[in-house]
Amino acid sequence: MNEELSSKKTKLTIIEITKFAMMGAIMYGLKASMAPIPNIEPVSLFVLVFAVVYRVKALYPIYLYVLLEGIFGGFTVWWMTYLYVWVILWGAAMLLPRDLHKKWYGVMIYMAVLGLYGLLFGTFTSPLSFVYSGPGLDKWIAWIIAGLPYDAIHGAGNFFIGLLAVPLIRLLLRLEKSVRRA
Repeated sequence: MNEELSSKKTKLTIIEITKFAMMGAIMYGLKASMAPIPNIEPVSLFVLVFAVVYRVKALYPIYLYVLLEGIFGGFTVWWMTYLYVWVILWGAAMLLPRDLHKKWYGVMIYMAVLGLYGLLFGTFTSPLSFVYSGPGLDKWIAWIIAGLPYDAIHGAGNFFIGLLAVPLIRLLLRLEKSVRRA
């Protein structure tokens, strides 16, 4: 019985496949539409929101987004960082209490997590510096320092877009309840 129950939790339904495909495509489309604004993107927000609402299954739309980045942007060295960098934020969101969106301070914590993630994004992708610059602690630190202005913009953008986390979480949870009833 437990095997049956656990396999049902991990298998995707047709509705989930469709839903997660649309979510991954929306993530890619919104990021592409915001590309003219450097380091301001909604992907971090969606990764956090999907992790809170869909937990482990949030990896489906996240990695569909990563695949779309590779298909349309090229499977470059930079793309390879996307294979792990979004999991860092997903993991951080998974560590947060599931009912945080119900607390009065929840939005502030989501904003802080997203802001900090954006600020550290360059550090998270810094292993890429070894490909471009070669190994060396000095080169790695220089890479991080050179990216700080961009990471500061990324962090500020993520912080403010974090205002949308609680409304989006509540909306998705409400939609999930209505789909289950149907």
